[in-house]
Formats: sequence, structure tokens, C-alpha cells
Amino acid sequence: MESTTIYEKSFDTFPKLLIEQCKRSGANKLALRHKDRGIWKRFTWGQYYDYVKYFSLGMISLGLKRGDKVSILGENEPEWYWADLGIQAAGGIVVGIFTDCMPKEVQYYAAHSDSRFILAHDQEQVDKVIEIKDQLPLIEKVIYWDPKGLWSYTQPYLLNFYKVIELGKEYEKQHPGIFEENVSAGNGDDIALILYTSGTTGLPKGAMVSFNNILIVGRIINKIDPSFSTDNYVSAISPAWITEHNSIATHLMVGHPVSFPEDPETVQQDIRDIGPQIIFFAARQLEAMARIIQAKIVDAGFLKRFAYNLFLPVAYKKADTEIAGNKLNIFWKILYWLGDTIVFRNLRDKFGVLYARKAASGGAALSPDIIRFFRGVGINIRVGYGSSEGGVTSCGQLEGEIKLETAGRPYGLVEMRISEQGELLIRSPGVFKGYYKDEEATKKVVINGWYHTGDFCFIDGDGHVTIMGRMADVRKLSNNKTFSPDYAEIRLRFSPYLKDALVFGRETENYVTAIVNIDKETVGRWAEQKHIPYTTFTDLSQKPEVIKLVADELKKVNKALPEHARIKKFVSLNKEFDPDEAELTRTRKLRRSFVEQRFKEIIDAMYGDKTEIAVHSEITYRDGRKGIIETVMKINSIL
Repeated sequence: MESTTIYEKSFDTFPKLLIEQCKRSGANKLALRHKDRGIWKRFTWGQYYDYVKYFSLGMISLGLKRGDKVSILGENEPEWYWADLGIQAAGGIVVGIFTDCMPKEVQYYAAHSDSRFILAHDQEQVDKVIEIKDQLPLIEKVIYWDPKGLWSYTQPYLLNFYKVIELGKEYEKQHPGIFEENVSAGNGDDIALILYTSGTTGLPKGAMVSFNNILIVGRIINKIDPSFSTDNYVSAISPAWITEHNSIATHLMVGHPVSFPEDPETVQQDIRDIGPQIIFFAARQLEAMARIIQAKIVDAGFLKRFAYNLFLPVAYKKADTEIAGNKLNIFWKILYWLGDTIVFRNLRDKFGVLYARKAASGGAALSPDIIRFFRGVGINIRVGYGSSEGGVTSCGQLEGEIKLETAGRPYGLVEMRISEQGELLIRSPGVFKGYYKDEEATKKVVINGWYHTGDFCFIDGDGHVTIMGRMADVRKLSNNKTFSPDYAEIRLRFSPYLKDALVFGRETENYVTAIVNIDKETVGRWAEQKHIPYTTFTDLSQKPEVIKLVADELKKVNKALPEHARIKKFVSLNKEFDPDEAELTRTRKLRRSFVEQRFKEIIDAMYGDKTEIAVHSEITYRDGRKGIIETVMKINSIL
């Protein structure tokens, strides 16, 4: 059978890849699945092509012109893919927006990008747009694809996605062949996407990404580490993040089917239904999965808990041996086979990764403890590094050359070097086209063709890149020693009891402090088992027994840290860090400067002689209402 993988440079846009893949795979081959009311609906490549074509023509009939921007605000569903490619086929540019954004954030992205249209998934997203529509004079139509709850809405600018499809069919009758002409007119240097940065240090900036920025390096990666048309992939990463567009590119080049979960809450079960060969987990998702596994073991019966604890050292032995490039001897192979048969195979099955061949992670640094844990239980996680600006994937780990502390080596055509200040610089075809409407900001980060990442890194003798954290986040203590807060934070998040942490140091002090978020679910179950009564998250976070539990977890992490970087004092925060309060980005990265300023009073107390502090915290609810949490928090020392 002829390979369906497309490597030819002439297919240099997503729509061109779609048309060619339809020819190679055949119109009747499975392309997409979507779980709807418990049933997996199937879409062939022929249907895929038709939806993209007629949506594209429908948008043109509504006035979409080459270079126009269209914001998409929705969950992972086939309609996003159809809209994405349909807009690009017409020469438009897609602006991705995360579905958990507040109305003001949606307003900023749509206004800053000069979007003329917004695609809003359902009633929740449409309501956000209606709230801000008066501040968006450029928006002509708001197009939705899930009509539930919207039947009584009478706003003249609202339009059903499938009505646009019908408009496209009518438009084709008057303009036969125009879709193919539009696709042919596109080229790899066209801007495909405007994707907004996390905004960890200020207002988000719109990174302009061309098709070539994604496809040139993507073709090289697939030759080195191939995917196949027989693979399955479950789309669980928001397309508002560039990583999912890398997956779209692979899907179009290779021709493997993509499956869409029914809801964000059903992702784990839906992944289990499919049993994908290719999975991608954001670092925070893997951290959450590790906490869930460890929490379930704590809750398990005696025999299951005994078996897990018995074979976990065997799992770590396997991971360490393979990472070192060696093979297990027959004795350890037999032990691991027993552990896999009794414990680990069932664990992988429950999480839907039993058949996973390629398991990748990115989006943030990942604790070596987590990589080692997952590889031990048979999920061969590999870490990569990339960004909207520097290239969706610039370097990555390949099987057989894993180093726990690194993000692997640069892929072909990607050059990396370290500046005198320790900053990672990248030059490659993946480097973006600049920030939209911000030439000054572009000039600051792209100098002589090298993208200045702002990440503090080093490259070892084998070319492996170690990401230590953001340059702006590296701290110096009064003893003139430096440390990376991120280095400690990612290790703290391996604990089943800790969800997040802010590690802090000052030039005027010689010790490190931390503000810690407990994981409500796992700590709550632990408290119930210990018969510790509590009412709210705030109450639970300040229980003496919970404080001791947190202190014990910090002590474990301290053992892996240099002496000067060990945490000496901490506070168990009375609330979780929340993206709706601007403490986290939409990709769940810590907005460090903002959080440090917001909790300055607590940090000051940890560098004083106080043993507790009264705090009034403002919280923002999803509907925009604000509330106040008042509590007394203990300042805790680690001896």
C-alpha cells in the first residue's frame, strides 16, 4: 500500500495538505471521530474536505477576505478543525482563544487582532461575546456550532455554523472552482495563525506563525520519529495553543485519524475508549495524573497497595537502566514482567495509554521524578521544548538517548546556542514572523535572525538542552549564590499532596521561602482517612496535621536541592492559584511577578519574625462577581 505521508515541500499549507491527503487516503477512509452523547461519530476524509470547503466558501460569501482575522473560541471538536482550515483556505488568519478566558480577555484578543468574525462554540462562549460586543465594532458575525440554549437568541449578528456551510454550497454554484483556486494561491510564508503569548510578564502579544514555521521542521521531525496512518491520536490540547497545530500538521501529513472527546470532563474515559498510539500531555496534565495515581494507591485496598509498593522499586530500576542506555538482565526482566502483569498494565489501561507508542510532553519544565515515574510504569514520556515564537518544537528527546534533566537535542535545521548571560538563542525555519502590531517587541527578541527565548539554559557536551527557568526568574541571595525557583517548583508538584508552589528568594536574605497550594482532593481524602474534620479549603489548608504533611513533602524536595536553595520557611495558602484572578496563565503557568506582588505581605512575613499573618484575599468568580476570603495563616519553618 502506498504511504500516505506527505513530505513534498510543494504542499506548504494546511489546506493543500488536506486536499492531497484526501487523494492519497481515499475519500472513504476514517479521518475524524467525535464522541457525542456517548456515541463515536465518524467522519471520512471526503466529508472532512466538504466541510472545510463549504465553510470556507460560506465565510467568503459573508465578506471574509485574504488577510482577515477570525477568532475561534471553542473546545476541541471537528468544527474547530473545519473552521481552522476553511479560514486558512480563504487566505484568512486564525486567532485561537482559550475557552476559560473571561469576557475581558476575549475582548482583548479579538480587538487587538482586529478580528472581523468570532466563532464561539456554545451558549457559554456566545454569552461572553454578547457581553463585550459593543466594545468590538469590527466584529460582523458571531458564528456558533452548538445551538443548545441559543434558540431564543435574536441578536442579528448570530449565525449557525451549519448555516454558513449552506451559504458556501450556494456560493459555489455561482463561483465553481473558487475553493481550489484560493488554496492554490496560498503559500508556506502566509501567516496561518496569531497565537497569544502567556502574558507572564505583561499583556499577551500576538505571535504571527506561518505555515512554514510549523511544517518545515515538522517534516524533519516526522522522518526522525515517524507517526503512521494507522496511529490514533486524541485531541485534548486546546487549539488555542500552538502545540495542537503541530498535531494538526502531523495529522494532515501522515493521514492518521484524530478523535475528539465528548467533554473536557470525559477526556480520560474517551482516551481509554480509543487507546491511542500517539498522546500529548501538557506538563501540568502529567503532574495532575501523577497525583491522581498516587492518591488512588493511597485509597486502594491492602493487596493492591502492597503489590504497587512491592513492584514500584522494580519499575524505577527499569526506568533508570533504560535511561542509562542499558538493558535489564533476565532476573529484573522477570520481576518487571510480574509487576507489569499484576499492577502496571492495568494502571496504563485505566488511563487509556495501554497502546501508546509516542508519549510526549511540553509546555513547561517537567520534574525528572515524574519522567522517571511514568517511564517506570511503562509510559515512555519524552520531553520537548518549543514556543510560538521560536518554533513549535525546537528540540526533543528521542528514544535511546533520554536524559532526565534535559529537553533533548535540537532537531535538524534548528540551531541553538547560549548567550554569555546564559540565555537560550534559537535560529531555525520555525522562528515566527513577529508580534502583531508590535515591531518594537519583535526587534527586542529577534536579533540577527536569532530568537532570544528569555530562558536560562545550558547545553551539555552531547548537545542536550537543559531548561533551568526564565532568565527573569533566576534569583540571587545575600550570600551571592543564585538559584532557579522553577527548578524547585516542578519537583514540589510531583507530590500527590501539592498542586502548585511559588518559591521565592531575596538579595537581602540568605534563605529561600515558598507559598504552597495543597491539592484539595488528595489532601481531603488523606484528612478523611486520618479522621481530621474540616469544612472549607481554607480550613483544611491551615490544619496542623496538613501543615506537617506539607512540611514533610518540602523536606523530601529539599534533599534534591543545593544547600543554599533549600526552602526554610513556607505558608500553606488559603486558596488555589487561579487563572481567573490572573495568578496563572491560561496554560497554567505562574505569573510570577504578579503573584509575588499580590502576596508581598505574606512573603514579607516569612522574612520577618512573625509566626502567623492575617490575610484578606479577593477572589473573582466565573460570573465576574468578587468576594473576600479572610483567614489567619501560619508561617512555618522547616528544621
